[in-house]
Amino acid sequence: KNPKNKKNPSKQTAKKKRGKILLFVAEIFLLLILVAALWAAKQTQKIQYVEIKPGDVHINEPVRNEIEQGETVMKGYRNIALFGVDSREQQLDKNTRTDVIMVASINLDTKEVRLVSVYRDTWLNMTNDKYSKANAAYAKGGSKQAIGMLNMNLDLDITDFVTVGFEAVIKTVDAVGGVEINVTEEEIPYLNSYQISMVGKPTGDLNAAGEPNYTATPGVDYTPVTKAGMQKLNGLQATAYCRIRYVGGDGARTERQRTVLTLMAKKAMTLNPTTLDKIATAVCSEIKTSLDLPEILSLLADIASYEIGETSGFPFNDHVKMNGHVGNASVVVPVDLKQNVILLHEFLFEDQEYTPSTTVDKCSQRIASDTGISYNGE
Repeated sequence: KNPKNKKNPSKQTAKKKRGKILLFVAEIFLLLILVAALWAAKQTQKIQYVEIKPGDVHINEPVRNEIEQGETVMKGYRNIALFGVDSREQQLDKNTRTDVIMVASINLDTKEVRLVSVYRDTWLNMTNDKYSKANAAYAKGGSKQAIGMLNMNLDLDITDFVTVGFEAVIKTVDAVGGVEINVTEEEIPYLNSYQISMVGKPTGDLNAAGEPNYTATPGVDYTPVTKAGMQKLNGLQATAYCRIRYVGGDGARTERQRTVLTLMAKKAMTLNPTTLDKIATAVCSEIKTSLDLPEILSLLADIASYEIGETSGFPFNDHVKMNGHVGNASVVVPVDLKQNVILLHEFLFEDQEYTPSTTVDKCSQRIASDTGISYNGE
């Protein structure tokens, strides 16, 4: 391999990521809260459970063969997909958009956990040689296609997932008493617009972005944010803040999500078990998962031994074009996918010699063709 391809991303971006460690701690803590919520929900049968059998999700053939032969570096890791969906009335599968797409990778030996956020607008193969934004996979084929999309494009072996509806975030933020957020003037109209879209009724027409318009009554259905600056946001406001995409794009939205999760987790850490149990009970109907009770209990048993690692966005900072285009669609472009997959396997599994599969190579070439953006080897 070209030595230039062997850069260690965690060392390359160490300075940039030090400030994100606390954010990652919060994300992992939230994950553990959700796992605990799943455990409580299992006892009341309120959780939406999905059984995933071998063959239900796509895994690239070379990866599957290495797994069966015990030759893959990934055999020492547990990889789980995490989805946050734009859900109304507990609709957590198909026909709903994934505003959050993450991969949590647990090192089974060291208990170190690393997390990668996949930008929802990333142009990828939907597992059927049709290409679209990453969030389209869940909308069209639910959790199984979304997992398959991650496996096909990233050479992963994911077979489990946890999906959370935004109503769960709303309820949790309200349960912890709200969160303090520094809202900018530019964010206010979008924050209020997302509030209306989550609680309002459709008007039957579309806005300038081609999205449905909604109507809601201020002070009754929602509380508008009227000023910039540091202020306490309630659950609906904080969730709307997480969803803002037109101020700073996908990268800024991911940061907003992590900011809210950090503050929410810090407050949750101060709550007593009874209150946390009430939160779990309140959000359990907004969770869908493939994890069964023994797996959940196994994860819970290891909580104290988890070591917090680092987090990253995908595609990686030095190999992404955030404002690429395919036709009239604005997309996030991996520059290129093959190089990003090499970096991903270094980052998650410390595999310094990873060679992407022929499937990833083909996907990489197609993405370059569709977007007109290719990797120059530097």
